[in-house]
Amino acid sequence: MTEKEQKKKKNEWLEWIKAILLAVGFVFLVRMFLFAPIVVEGPSMLPTLHDRDQMIVNKINYTLGEPDRFDIVVFHAPEQNDFIKRVIGLPGEHVAVRDNVLYIDGEPVDEPFLNDQVFTNDFELEELEEGYEVVPEDSVFVLGDNRSNSTDSRIIGVVPMDEVVGEASLVYWPLNRIHFSE
Repeated sequence: MTEKEQKKKKNEWLEWIKAILLAVGFVFLVRMFLFAPIVVEGPSMLPTLHDRDQMIVNKINYTLGEPDRFDIVVFHAPEQNDFIKRVIGLPGEHVAVRDNVLYIDGEPVDEPFLNDQVFTNDFELEELEEGYEVVPEDSVFVLGDNRSNSTDSRIIGVVPMDEVVGEASLVYWPLNRIHFSE
């Protein structure tokens, strides 16, 4: 092999290495700051999400804005893995459930994503361990859709917004369950 051919071969390898490093860097940036995969663990979000559903978490939504009621969010839970739950109460709101009806600031709120088999034990925000009268600023109150089998704000308390990773927006696996979250 001539010196010119060796130099050309070396340049080709350098170009491949640069392309691979750029691709890895791009994937790292997207994963760190824009989107991330998550696997649903357990039955706490049934019937909306199933155990082992794989989802994409949109990390930029809440950098640009605040969550809306009923968004499905991923957050860092105290001393445990990340949790996935539904936003029920927003900052400054009082949350209660009586006779299986959600009340926000004393007004009944329909939860169309729940089926008839879901039962929520009665509670009021101030009865919980933290004793808040309303959801504090920069926090949200979250519940699982399977209320009888969910570790959520009734147990772990309100979730500070700085613990929220992002909105779980798309189920991509298994293939027969591909959909955007409600």
